[in-house]
Parts: sequence; structure tokens; C-alpha cells
Amino acid sequence: MTPTERRASASLASIFALRMLGLFLVLPVFALEARKYPGGDDPVLLGLAMGIYGLTQGLLQLPFGMASDRFGRKRVIVLGLLVFAAGSFLAAAATDLQGLLVGRSLQGAGAVSAAVTALLADLTRDEVRTKAMALVGASIGLMFAVSLVLAPMLAAAVGLAGLFAITGMLALLGVAVIIWGAPAAPVMQPGAPRGRLMEVLRHPGLMRMNFGVFVLHPFSWPCGSPCPPFWCRPVWPRISTGRCICQPCWARSCSWVACLRWSAAVTSRKCFWRPSC
Repeated sequence: MTPTERRASASLASIFALRMLGLFLVLPVFALEARKYPGGDDPVLLGLAMGIYGLTQGLLQLPFGMASDRFGRKRVIVLGLLVFAAGSFLAAAATDLQGLLVGRSLQGAGAVSAAVTALLADLTRDEVRTKAMALVGASIGLMFAVSLVLAPMLAAAVGLAGLFAITGMLALLGVAVIIWGAPAAPVMQPGAPRGRLMEVLRHPGLMRMNFGVFVLHPFSWPCGSPCPPFWCRPVWPRISTGRCICQPCWARSCSWVACLRWSAAVTSRKCFWRPSC
């Protein structure tokens, strides 16, 4: 890697790390801590407050990515991180579950993952891009592991509101990193050809991969948080010794393994991600 590529990889991986650390700190304790808020005894509202982040995130990924093509990567990333920080502080100030729901939805509206990944692709060559993406993935995995250790201790010290406030401050730190730490994005040529959305959606190899990841995530991500007691049922009562082996999490874990094997099988039929194949 060139110095610019190393700087781009490190700075953009740190943006992912700061943003995901804030999210992951909330994830393991949200279902338990949110029950202490007024309205927290409603399992439907509790599940909606937890999942609305992913809904708004999914709906706005494409618009944010298209906006970054038009208005510039850094501008859109800064805007998304500010929206994410605003949602975090709004959730920190919430006094009931409805306020948490609004804050979580605003958090998801800061959908900058596509723009950050696109900027990383712009700043790295084809032959080193896999290394750069691997650094991003490693930073996310490391933050997930760190959050599992820190989240219970921080929740006991500052509560769920404090965790959201920490998330907002980490997002603002990410804004500083993207402004002063990341290299300048390459200037786009006025007459440069742009890909069309329908061409991407019709690409058979990409669609196989996208569908595999789409099916995989609903089963893998929810297992990062504990089920509330009213969702929990023991799978094997005879061998359960006070600990609840939760049926939904057991089913998701089995499905995760099955989907992972299926994704590997369908994507290995054709090497569509490597131009040399």
C-alpha cells in the first residue's frame, strides 16, 4: 500500500470502529435496560424500538450512496454522522420508550456505510482493496468483542441514557476523523460514465451474493443481544440449570450456520468478484 492508501484505510476503518462501537455498546443491554422506561413492558414496542434502526438504515443506504456520487463522499459522510449523533443524543434524553424509538430511528437515518465504503474504494487500487476492506472488517469485529465486555459495566455505571450519549460523542469524533484524518476524495470528472442502478440489480452474481447476505443477517445479528425474560423459553428443560437456552436464539444460530453454508455454495459457482476469473 502507498502512504495515502494506508492513511485512507486506517482513517475510514476508525470511522467504522467509532460508529459501530457506539452501536454495539447499546446492543447487548438494550432489551434489558429499555424495560425500565415507561412503556417498556410492551414487547411489540420494545422490539420496534430495537429494530427501527435497521429499518431506516436499510431504506436510506441507497439514497445516501447516490447522494455521495452527486455531492461528494466526505460531505455525505459528515452529514450522516451528524444525523447519527443527533439521534443518539435524542435517545439519551428520552424519558419513555416512544422517545427511544424516535431516537433509534434517527440514528438509522445516518446511513453512511455505503458512502464510507465507496470512499475507501475510490482511494485504493484494485490490488490492495481487499486488504483495506479486511482492515475495516477487523475493526468492526474488534469493536463487537470490546463492546460485549464494556457494555454491562458501562450500563451499570451510566445507564442506557449514558450509553447513547457515549455513542453520540463517538460519532462526533468520527466527524473529526473524516474531516482532518481521511485523505481528500478524488475529483470526479464531469463526463465520467456512471453505473446505473438497474444494471446492478440485474447482475446475477451480485444478486446471489446480496441475497445470501440479506438472508444471513436477520438470523445472525439479533443473537448479539439477550432476549427479554418474556421472550425466553427453555429448549431442553431437563438439562437447563437455571440458564435459559432461548428458542429464538437457538433457531437463529442454527439458521445462521445453514445460511452461511448456502451463501458460500451459491457464490462459489462463479468467481464474479475477481476480474481475472
